[in-house]
Amino acid sequence: MNAPHQPAKLELADVVAALRETAEQRDREGGHAAREKQLIADAGLLTIAVPREYGGEGARWPDVYETIRAIARVDSALAHLLGFTCLQVVSVTVWGNEAQRERYLRGTVENRWWWGNAVNPLDTRLIAHATGDGGYCLSGQKGFCSGTRGSQMMTLSAHDPATGKPIFAVVPTTRAGITVHEDWDPIGQRQTDSGSVSFDDVELRAEEVLHRSEVLPAPRATLRTLVSQLVLTNLFVGIAEGALQEAREYVAQHGRPWIHSNVANAADDPYQLHRFAEMRLKAIGAEALATRAAHALDQAWQRGDALEAEERARVALSVAEAKVLAHRAALDVSEALFDACGARSTHAPRALDRFWRNARVHTLHDPLDYKLRDIGRFAISGALPEPNLYS
Repeated sequence: MNAPHQPAKLELADVVAALRETAEQRDREGGHAAREKQLIADAGLLTIAVPREYGGEGARWPDVYETIRAIARVDSALAHLLGFTCLQVVSVTVWGNEAQRERYLRGTVENRWWWGNAVNPLDTRLIAHATGDGGYCLSGQKGFCSGTRGSQMMTLSAHDPATGKPIFAVVPTTRAGITVHEDWDPIGQRQTDSGSVSFDDVELRAEEVLHRSEVLPAPRATLRTLVSQLVLTNLFVGIAEGALQEAREYVAQHGRPWIHSNVANAADDPYQLHRFAEMRLKAIGAEALATRAAHALDQAWQRGDALEAEERARVALSVAEAKVLAHRAALDVSEALFDACGARSTHAPRALDRFWRNARVHTLHDPLDYKLRDIGRFAISGALPEPNLYS
């Protein structure tokens, strides 16, 4: 496969500015953001998590998440797509063998692949029947497949009836028998290309199988879950920071003081100052814990195969703490935006409600209660979280 033409590299700030210009309109229209995804690819951002030995940037995790957060401030759907491409890069890195890493990671760099995600072991509708040569035949369906529309490659999980456990693999999205459905129509996160995918007798070759669940993963491989959780966490932080920025600019340009405030400018109203202080504290508190967790993940990641279970568990605790605060900040700040801006800010074409809608859709990804349970157990007894699909 020939590598695509490489245009002049865009800066991250240019990408963010371009996404912000069209965010309101695209939120209303939904669908597939092909032009905007091309901007992200042109900026070289698809390879930030690819290790340098395979031609990628090999960015440290705090830098990867700051990039995701910067985009999420203006467009959390496109930040989601970038974050999940990074997640699939990690899937190949920790689950794949050397030949698979060379093929798929270097392929991501050379061909600027977008990756889709059909990994959800709890959804067992996709069945993998062994073909006797180490490969499988895939039939069934997967839902909530973020990033699959417009992607070139996808990771997937499929139920193996012979073992009763899932397998994890990579396939080209355009392989015969794969149909990506355009059935994603939520109230928020409307351009994450997260529809369902059908598989009709799809060939899965032996060399495309990354991992089988009957083989226990090493602690480093289980960091994939924490990479995923921190993608969501930083989406939430970006939403909170973006909502605060929109509120600040709206009040500066359109704010009117309340008739009983005895001030000339809305920004001088003491109740308004109090409201903005609360919004800022929530946003910066969430950002601080997200950054702390990213550094903890990075240290564990650098340990490689020497990573021990207790070290991994402490990262999981940091991630849980960060996610709880970010979850709350995204919802609270995106709602407080309207208290700060007033009735005129609900004018539909402004789409200021997109911050809350995006936050509400994504904060339902997994229950906050179980994060609080893990944090509470540690606070009371010092018990660290056990690895699972969400921690």
